[in-house]
Amino acid sequence: MHVIIDNIGFLLQGVVVTIELTVLGYVGALLLGTMFAVFRVGPITPLRVIGSIYVEFFRNIPLLALLVLVIFGLPDAGVTIPLFASAAVCLALSGSAFVCEAMRGGINSVSVGQAEAARAIGLSFNQVLGHVILPQAFRAMVQPLVNVFIGVLLSSALAAAVGVPELTNRTQQLNLQYAEAVVCFLFAGAVYLLVALSAGAVGGRLERRLAIKR
Repeated sequence: MHVIIDNIGFLLQGVVVTIELTVLGYVGALLLGTMFAVFRVGPITPLRVIGSIYVEFFRNIPLLALLVLVIFGLPDAGVTIPLFASAAVCLALSGSAFVCEAMRGGINSVSVGQAEAARAIGLSFNQVLGHVILPQAFRAMVQPLVNVFIGVLLSSALAAAVGVPELTNRTQQLNLQYAEAVVCFLFAGAVYLLVALSAGAVGGRLERRLAIKR
């Protein structure tokens, strides 16, 4: 246990990097996922095809492979991105495919009759989506979006493999130095568990509040 106590500052710096990475990756996933969800439910066929290809590609490529491609492949093509930013971009790309599907599921949960009624009174596609469909669909999206957040949090540990100094990376460094794998990784696991449970609790509370308003 003295390994944790003696290096608590070092580990907490890793926790901060993990949270920064998770938040940036999740916000990017929300923005991209929302855009491609609109593509997928929109009336323009080429955009629906682009949305489908995007989702299938990023939902089925392993995040570690994506990290390696971006971090080691892009410099070969003359594009250099800082390590931390590369990891955040990869998390956003991977998470956005799942955000897109969560949003599409939420949108599909709204009665078709409501969209038809909104179009009948002259609202455009964007107005129907923004004023009628999305506000109702959000209630069904809360828990799936929380699950995506937890997925991004846990996936951020893969950034350790490419050298981002987040929690898992720093835990590995301590293990190499002190050979205390059980204690070190128990601490890291407890931090991930605490953040994931907190996110789940916030999501559950938000879902209940929205359900009361229904």
